[in-house]
Amino acid sequence: MTDASAQPKFVLWPYTPSLPGGMVAAIVFFILSGIHIFRLVKNRTWFCIPFVIGALFEAVGYAGRAAAHNDTENKNPYIVQSTLILLAPILFAASIYMILGRLIQRTESAAFSIVRTTWTTKIFVGGDILCFCIQGGGAGMLIQAKDDAGFKMGENIILGGLILQILIFGFFVVVSGVWHRRLAARPTSASAEVPWGKYICGFITIRNLCRVIEYALGRNGYLLSHEWPLYVYDFLPMMLTLIVCIAWYDPNIKPGRKPDIEFAMRR
Repeated sequence: MTDASAQPKFVLWPYTPSLPGGMVAAIVFFILSGIHIFRLVKNRTWFCIPFVIGALFEAVGYAGRAAAHNDTENKNPYIVQSTLILLAPILFAASIYMILGRLIQRTESAAFSIVRTTWTTKIFVGGDILCFCIQGGGAGMLIQAKDDAGFKMGENIILGGLILQILIFGFFVVVSGVWHRRLAARPTSASAEVPWGKYICGFITIRNLCRVIEYALGRNGYLLSHEWPLYVYDFLPMMLTLIVCIAWYDPNIKPGRKPDIEFAMRR
C-alpha cells in the first residue's frame, strides 16, 4: 500500500505571487473603480453598473494576489484572485453589450442593425451570463482541485467558457461593425447629437484570446507557470479598457427619457 504522505503535494501556486505587482494593480483598479463610480452616479447611467462591479472584482482580485505572497498555501487569497480576475471582463462586456442597444435606439438607426434592436441586449447579455456561469463553474473546480486531474478538468471548463465568450464577442463585433459602417454611410439626424463612434473597445477580445492560449497550454505551460504574462495580457488590457470607458457614462445614450439632455436640446 502506498503511503499517503509519500504522494506529491498538490501546489496551488507554481510561483510566489509578487507583492509589489499585486499591490500596484489593486491600487490602480481601486482608483479606476472610484472614478467609474463617480461617473456612474453623476450621469445616472445605471446600465453601466456591471462595469463598476467588474472594476471592483479586478481590484479585490489583485489584492488577493498580493495577500498570497506571504502564504501560498492559504486557499482564500487563491480563491479570491482566481475567481474575480477571471470573471471581471465578462461584466465589462455586459455593459458594452447594453450600450450598443441603447446607441442604436438613441441614434434612431434600428434599420441598420442586422439584429433586431429589441433582441440585441437580450442575446449578448444572455450569452454573457452563460459564459459567467461556465467560467465560474470552472473556477470553482480549480479551487476545489486536489490533484492535477481535478485542476485539468477546471481548466477545460474555463477554456470552453472563454472560447464561447470569444465567439459571442466576435458576433457582437460583426453586429456593431455593420451598424457602425451603415450609420457612417447614411447618418441619421439623431446621430449628430451623440458621439456614437467612440463606443468601440477590443481589449477584451485580446485578453480572452490570451486566456484561451493560457488554459490550452495547461497548468504546466509557460503562461500559467509564470506570473509576468498575466500582467501583460490581463492587467494591462483591462486597465486600458477601464480608462477608455471612463468617457462612456454619457446621459445622451439613454433613449426615451425626457429629462435627458437630448430631449432638452430638441425643445
